[in-house]
Amino acid sequence: MADIVDLGAYGEDFTADPYPYYAALRARGPVHQVRLPDGREAWLVVDHDAARAALADPRLAKDWRGTGRWEVREEQTPLSRNMLELDPPHHTRLRKLVAREFTTQRVEALRPRVQQITDGLLDTMLAADDSRADLVEALAFPLPLIVICELLGVPDMDRAVFRGWSNEIVAPTGQEAAQTAARAMAGYLDGLIERKRREPGGDLLSALVHIADGSGDGGGSGEGVGDGSGDGDGSGHGDGSGHGDSSGDRDGSGRGPDRLSRQELIGMAGLLLVAGHETTVSLIANGIRALLAHPDQMAALRADFGLLEGAVEEVLRYDGPIEAATWRFTDGPVDIAGTLVPDRQFVLISLASAARDPARFPGPDRFDIARDARGHIAFGHGIHYCLGAPLARLEARIAVRALLERCPALALDPDAGALSWRTGMLIRGPRRLPVRWG
Repeated sequence: MADIVDLGAYGEDFTADPYPYYAALRARGPVHQVRLPDGREAWLVVDHDAARAALADPRLAKDWRGTGRWEVREEQTPLSRNMLELDPPHHTRLRKLVAREFTTQRVEALRPRVQQITDGLLDTMLAADDSRADLVEALAFPLPLIVICELLGVPDMDRAVFRGWSNEIVAPTGQEAAQTAARAMAGYLDGLIERKRREPGGDLLSALVHIADGSGDGGGSGEGVGDGSGDGDGSGHGDGSGHGDSSGDRDGSGRGPDRLSRQELIGMAGLLLVAGHETTVSLIANGIRALLAHPDQMAALRADFGLLEGAVEEVLRYDGPIEAATWRFTDGPVDIAGTLVPDRQFVLISLASAARDPARFPGPDRFDIARDARGHIAFGHGIHYCLGAPLARLEARIAVRALLERCPALALDPDAGALSWRTGMLIRGPRRLPVRWG
């Protein structure tokens, strides 16, 4: 067996720019046993075809409870009963309950509100006396957070504390800190759910509480529900979706196929809130950074905003917001692209590496907004194809266009120093993006 590749040995260079390292791995083969920067070991899938196949491989499980590697203690995993960490049939049931809220048609109805929020944020940013701002703080973070919080019905006053929990969960500073944040978020959501039960509104969380209490329609017609197997060409989002089960809950509640247990309701709310904004933060930040680093491409986009849709797809391919899909596990030995991965092993699928595979995208290190980037897997593939992709795309297109239209002299701030990057291998993006426009 080949030696384990120690990704942690590459240090901050790997965090800032992992693409050369992924290229070296791809040259050696599609699958490698690696030691991650956090010390854990896994099997990493790095080429496009192998990654796409692995994302849809039913032999790679998402539900860690079934692996036998850990003791299942629900009180320590309050957010874990969500679609992203489940397999069919449970995944199908949960995805059905929310899928129709994220269809392209439903999301398009949000366009005026997304534009209004964007305009307000830019009004505030452009009022700065020194014509400088951190674009993450001013636009990339608050826009998707406000949108998803409004959609679910999270009060304005609670969003700042929620941001801290979310940051810790997706880019943890330590295992204990991440667990503390997850427990705090779960406790908050449990309380919010009770408030929605007493005083329901027109938001999605109130509707889910309605379903959990047995009086909802359980997903109605199932509009927009499918296997999510699209290729990320303009129809969908991310890596995780859910499970469906017509036999009732795993926790023994005896609920029917269109009901939610308390744990499932908390898990669903937490997943929608976190996944509903974190990827879009980095999509917007990475997109603006790529355009600023390629002034010819930014000039072409300014000259013809008909290129905007393709530009966002190229950002997703060139420097997407998800570096590696969330954990999968082998339940028995699994052959992945000619490599036999043993039983009960972690498997990580590198979406970032797959996007730079020259066998799929010629000249992959070239940023070209006129490229046909369809077929990228930045939002996943298979049944866990990201449910929120239409919303992320809408927000990114509106944010990029509004920023470029209102800031003709936009540039990176040369006085701000080197960029720092979010830790871990889940979310890829800068912590800050200092810009100027004066």
